[in-house]
Amino acid sequence: MKIKNCLFVAATALALVSCGGKSKQGMPSFGDNEFATRTIGTQSTGLQTTYPATIKGIQDVDVRPKVSGFITKVLVHEGQTVSAGQVMFILDSETYQAAVRQAQASLNTARSQANTARLTYENNQKLFEKKIIGQYELSTSQNSYATAQAGVAQASAALASARETLAWCTVKAPAAGVVGSLPYKVGTLVSASDALTTVSNISTMEVFFSLSESEILNMSKTAGSAAAVISEMPTVKLQLADGTVYNHPGKVVKMSGVIDASTGSYSLIAHFPNPEKLLKSGGAGQIIIPQEDNNAIVIPQEATSQVQDKVFVYIVGKDNKVKYTEITVNPQNDGKNYIVTGGLHTGDRIVTKGITKLSDGMEIKPITEAQYMKKIEEAEKLGAAQGNAGDFAKAMGGK
Repeated sequence: MKIKNCLFVAATALALVSCGGKSKQGMPSFGDNEFATRTIGTQSTGLQTTYPATIKGIQDVDVRPKVSGFITKVLVHEGQTVSAGQVMFILDSETYQAAVRQAQASLNTARSQANTARLTYENNQKLFEKKIIGQYELSTSQNSYATAQAGVAQASAALASARETLAWCTVKAPAAGVVGSLPYKVGTLVSASDALTTVSNISTMEVFFSLSESEILNMSKTAGSAAAVISEMPTVKLQLADGTVYNHPGKVVKMSGVIDASTGSYSLIAHFPNPEKLLKSGGAGQIIIPQEDNNAIVIPQEATSQVQDKVFVYIVGKDNKVKYTEITVNPQNDGKNYIVTGGLHTGDRIVTKGITKLSDGMEIKPITEAQYMKKIEEAEKLGAAQGNAGDFAKAMGGK
């Protein structure tokens, strides 16, 4: 009985293998000229465009001494956060201290001379009242007193200037921010032309990127003006150098009013908050601008063929004959679909499957994509059944 049952099962398996209605690969063949087609409609879609970007603090200020001198103290370190007015460097001040002392002595002398001139003038007033001296002597003493007072003012200004110059030997942070590199060490002779370091305010970061003239013109035509382009810009994202997306969104706030002649593009600036101090001035990344379209024509890439830089589809006419037609698509895509910008209209029918078997002017039998997928599923099931039967028969033959 066992032998009979085994022979029956083997015969059944062989029958399954040899049953008709299938292709050589075990897949059921479609009817003649059956191709999956789709009627074109519109839908909402979202793409994103990336642009190379550079990152800078919202305020990068070079720290420079106002006087020449040797650095005697460096009171900060690289990467340190400083407040506005905080002392960062101290320069040798002996020469400037001497200048202050000299200016102070000159002021003292001028005050003494002014006091003497005042006494002389007051005494001459009394003598003039008693008619001991004439008007000439009185006026002369008055002018001498005025000259002495001017000398005091001049010496006082010189002292103030000397003190201010002395104060410049203490180099302070011009703004709050983070200290950059420190190329000069203690003992280095520096001058006003030397940048001791940079203080970057990185609480908010400015990210610079560019858009082409044509892109801005298209946006301006839609928005109405360049100012409206900025206000209508969507929230943007920042892709960092390691490929991750920064977790705080940004906003485009500025656009240059002049086109860069060398690149033919506009420069734009987006602001990003930086509470964790993750972004550093001088960094690089990619600005990501989302693009939303509520009436987009989207087709699968497998429904197209490409010849050099041109894209083609097969449009099905009312007589079910296909026409090889060039279309234009958005260069930005997700790798699976195209957003059509020209060459197709709502209501057109295109072939979406098996286009390599088509030729221009060929008449087909259109079926829906759902019908096509159903045939594929049936083919897979039959193929699996044939494979199992063949394996069983092989195993039985081995015994």
